[in-house]
Amino acid sequence: MRISVNWLRELVDVTLAPEELAETLTIAGLEVEEIEDRRQLADGVVIGKIVERQPHPNADKLSVCQVDIGQPTPLNIVCGAPNARADIYVPVATVNTYLPAVDLKIRPTKLRGVRSEGMICSLAELGLEKESAGIHIFSQENLKLGGDVRPLLGLDDVIIDISPTANRADALSMVGVAREVAALTGASLHLPKVSPISIPAGDGILSLKVADKQACPAYIGTVIEGVKIATSPEWLQRRLQAAGVRPINNVVDATNYILLEWGQPLHAFDRDRTQALAGGDSLTIGVRFARENESLKTLDGQTRSLKPQNLLITANDRPIALAGVMGGEETEVHPGTQNIILEAALFDPVATRRSSRAQSLRTESSARYERGVNQAELDIACHRAIALIVELAGGTPIAQTIADGRENTKSQSIQLRLARVHQVLGAVKRDNAIGQIEAEDVERILTDLGCQLELVSTKDKVWTVTVPPHRCRDLEREIDLIEEVARLFGYDRFIDKLPDKTEPGGLSFEDRAQRQLREAFRAVGLTEVVQYSLVKPEKDEVVLANPLFVEYSALRTNLLDGLIDAFEYNQSQGNGALNAFEIGRIFSRSEDGVREADSIAGILGGDLMSEGRWSRSGKPAPMTWYEAKGILESVFARLGLAVEYQPDRKDARLHPGRTASLWWGGKRLGTFGQLHPQLRQQRGLLDAVYAFEMSCSVLLEALAREDLQTPRFRPYSTYPALERDLAFFSPVKVSVVELEMAMKKAAGGLLDKVELFDEYRGENVPDGQRSLAFSLAYRSSDRTLTDAEVEPVHNKIREALVERFNVLLRS
Repeated sequence: MRISVNWLRELVDVTLAPEELAETLTIAGLEVEEIEDRRQLADGVVIGKIVERQPHPNADKLSVCQVDIGQPTPLNIVCGAPNARADIYVPVATVNTYLPAVDLKIRPTKLRGVRSEGMICSLAELGLEKESAGIHIFSQENLKLGGDVRPLLGLDDVIIDISPTANRADALSMVGVAREVAALTGASLHLPKVSPISIPAGDGILSLKVADKQACPAYIGTVIEGVKIATSPEWLQRRLQAAGVRPINNVVDATNYILLEWGQPLHAFDRDRTQALAGGDSLTIGVRFARENESLKTLDGQTRSLKPQNLLITANDRPIALAGVMGGEETEVHPGTQNIILEAALFDPVATRRSSRAQSLRTESSARYERGVNQAELDIACHRAIALIVELAGGTPIAQTIADGRENTKSQSIQLRLARVHQVLGAVKRDNAIGQIEAEDVERILTDLGCQLELVSTKDKVWTVTVPPHRCRDLEREIDLIEEVARLFGYDRFIDKLPDKTEPGGLSFEDRAQRQLREAFRAVGLTEVVQYSLVKPEKDEVVLANPLFVEYSALRTNLLDGLIDAFEYNQSQGNGALNAFEIGRIFSRSEDGVREADSIAGILGGDLMSEGRWSRSGKPAPMTWYEAKGILESVFARLGLAVEYQPDRKDARLHPGRTASLWWGGKRLGTFGQLHPQLRQQRGLLDAVYAFEMSCSVLLEALAREDLQTPRFRPYSTYPALERDLAFFSPVKVSVVELEMAMKKAAGGLLDKVELFDEYRGENVPDGQRSLAFSLAYRSSDRTLTDAEVEPVHNKIREALVERFNVLLRS
């Protein structure tokens, strides 16, 4: 909302400088986005009179003017405007004047050999219009030569652009801002006086039919005959331009003026065109929602296909306007209009918002209806508009029809307790001391806002506060009144001292554990990525009820799909393999509704030794299963977790023979495997790409163990290890993990390390078996072990493997 300071000063006796006023409004919650000082646009431009005009001797399109600006000698100015002539008053930019609108500083110069000592300006050069056909000519006579042109052009003003919050619908009008400034500064208000106008009922001339009274609580239709469409007076044009509204004609400008002044949108229909479009002898203005296959050409020249959520204004059931949004082109006021129908109505905020969004059309009217227009002042705005139209365009109001379904426009009452004010707001600064907001402060602030207070408890200071109609939408509870007290008392006056009893903050276990996970995955060379939780629906995803885009209308069920897409995109851009991980939330359906869970996933691929390709004749080596598994095991080792691997074939995205499920403590942790060759071929990915996805809840449970939360130091043994090798044929179905666990269990505390160093399948190996070779290291923390001590333990391991897995020992 662009606020003219000059206009504001007509409504309230405010003497603050524009900068101080802007700061006051911002501190009070009406954020000021910009201050536009229009005085700078014509600083140094004065009133001049062309006393003589001669053709330029060396240019056909230029003329040489003698311009009197009240100095002893007229200025010699070369001008290229076709409308320059003698005996006219014009704006003249003198030497050293800077014109910000065209970024030009006036200097003495020669144009085609003729001296020029200034510039005669157009409105475009003064920032009032985008384009001008020639210089501006003042219509007034006997102007003071050399005087400042800014008062004549409305450039003696400052514009403050405010951005009210969604609950402050009253701040989208000059009257609303004036009330706010009066409350903030204690200045007196001078709101426009509006006298009721007696207009005959519209029986037989105009009828109303409101199909949905909730969508349109009130509608006033006024027929005005004999208007004369013309250009609006300059004062009205200047005020509209200052607010960013383009002047059109006196009737339309009058409705826009009331919109800016009172915040009440209005619309004028050409009555004769409306009657011709409606057909028939009688005319009924209706309000209803659109039907299928209806269309309307709006004032912006677009023919719009109407949707069921579009609220319409109709004439004998023919659409003529989008209610509360924009009028129709076929019934607009034009230069030949003689009779009009003035619409003043209330439309439901929700219905207006849906209608506006359905057409992707947002206007000054819809912006106000969406926030809520003051229902109690509808009649005032209507009477003010009628009087202004009659004043500017003539005409006679001959009929008025009203459909009023407003349930309650009376002010509401709220109970306010001073003790609650103190409890919520706390201590404040008062005259260089710290104290509480007093009862007198509360009464003064709320009274300045237009509230009426009745003290119902003198002892406890409890009031019954009657809220004014223009604030009934955002002042509904006691806490709202307390917020107003805080705003107008001044947020800058609240103390910034922390409470005495404070405790040091800290991260929760979940936050610390997630940071530990991120650190572990980054340490092995993975890059963390963050992707959208919204995806395109394909299977059984949870679909949003009101999505912004079809491509983002469902909630993801896993992280791996997004990582595969990211890997493919990264590779297609020539960036090679994307080795990355993501921690995020996934969603699924359950019997109780939508279930949410945190998950961690990653993707790996490419050549880990890319910097050493010279030793392989420049050929890349695809990542092997064991390299990818080693990266994941490095993470588990860093976290102190012992994770088991078991064959798995459940995930169709992964290779059925190179996929393992991950287990910890008997709980399924997740899945790790190589992408399926068919998927890799479809996506055009590298030869070998690996992926994993794990449950964050199981990982956090594992990390919550006491021995990991409070690690204890165990001294390293200073004695050497005694190593033994063990080789045997083992059934293929027996995993290495099972063998290692059996060895450790049989050896007791002497076995320090078990490492597989050879696997062989083929010639001389029985069918269904494989040859495995392990290196076992035995160590004690208090002595050097002897062969006599190690051999019994080693034989015990051999016997346990034969007994449990039926292995065939080779050594």
